[in-house]
Amino acid sequence: MNTFDLSDNPVRELNQHLHGAVTGKVVVSNAGGKHSVAVGATGAHEVEINGNVGYYCAGMNCDANIQVNGHAGPGLAENMMSGRVHVSGNASQYCAATAHGGLVVIDGDASSRCGISMKGVDIVVKGSVGHMSAFMAQKGHLVVCGDAGEALGDSIYEAQLYVGGKVESLGADCEEKEMRAEHKETLQSLLDAAGINDMTVDDFKRYGSARKLYHFNIDNASSY
Repeated sequence: MNTFDLSDNPVRELNQHLHGAVTGKVVVSNAGGKHSVAVGATGAHEVEINGNVGYYCAGMNCDANIQVNGHAGPGLAENMMSGRVHVSGNASQYCAATAHGGLVVIDGDASSRCGISMKGVDIVVKGSVGHMSAFMAQKGHLVVCGDAGEALGDSIYEAQLYVGGKVESLGADCEEKEMRAEHKETLQSLLDAAGINDMTVDDFKRYGSARKLYHFNIDNASSY
């Protein structure tokens, strides 16, 4: 096991280790809100970060399993490719922006623009999300056990959204969808992966694209 105390070791030293070919258990202490912690991890590292982290923690993650025991600042898991990121607290703005794959689990709330332009990642938020979440979301799944703020799924493409609570408003071209058997199966697998056993698939509603903005139509000009 490798240990890094960020009150003594620079973040660069930690990240260089995570870029290396040797994988294993890594414990990070005294995160202290530092930025870019565990960015660019490559390989099946098991990373435990103790404390709050700043901007871009776990960005560009590839295959690593990263646990944050605290809160996360803006840009958590941005452009993540694969692996798993789990935050025990809350996440700030644009969590998992542009992420291509893997699973992100937030035990608390996520702020505005959660999953913006997501491209295949699965995101499970046990609390609520802020406004403009899943804006231009292209592929993947966003599961929100709590409430969603204004303009959910604005200009969405083919991502699937599941919300257990209230939706303040839907964005352009986002609409409520039928929850069919295959959607319930997918949702159940995501709830299981996130360790959620106090809600069922029947507690959720599904949202997705109305597919009216794929091509310009003068009748929809006010929506562009």
